[in-house]
Amino acid sequence: MKLNKSLIVSFVLLIVVAAVYRIIPSRPFGFAPQLAMAIFGGALIRDKKWAFALPIFSMFLSDLLYHGLYKAGITTTQGFYSGQVLNYALFALMTVIGFYIKKINVLQVGLASVAAPTVYFLLSNFSVWVFGGGWGHPKSFAGLMATYIDGLPFYPISVYSTLFFSLLLFGGYYLLYGNKKVELA
Repeated sequence: MKLNKSLIVSFVLLIVVAAVYRIIPSRPFGFAPQLAMAIFGGALIRDKKWAFALPIFSMFLSDLLYHGLYKAGITTTQGFYSGQVLNYALFALMTVIGFYIKKINVLQVGLASVAAPTVYFLLSNFSVWVFGGGWGHPKSFAGLMATYIDGLPFYPISVYSTLFFSLLLFGGYYLLYGNKKVELA
């Protein structure tokens, strides 16, 4: 399907709304749409650079908003921090999971929606351990396991949010356009 003006507007709105949603202070920490956006982009956008751009633009915009709020003393959450580039790379990698969805159906979207937060959990916590972030656990198997245990409270909410937002994104898209991929060229 060729990209039309209303679809472009829809993608821009999706990026902006997801970014603003991510900085809402009362939402459960980790309950955000960006992983689902990565899967969605990977599954439905033929031009892969735009598939990667969808969650990255949203993450960057929300980090920019967080940064402004942090500088203004409104939040304690920094928008930009060391290791930020690695986080963006991990979100880009989650887009690849969407490439493996060959047919938009409940099973494939559901599996991808569990796989993405699981892979993200494993890789992000591994990188925290390797680079000495978090609680600075020792570089041993026990230290790695302690880092994963530290991250466990965030994992279920990440899975739930990815399932929920995937349902919204894929379900809404399917109702509007069926099983057609979008050409952003």
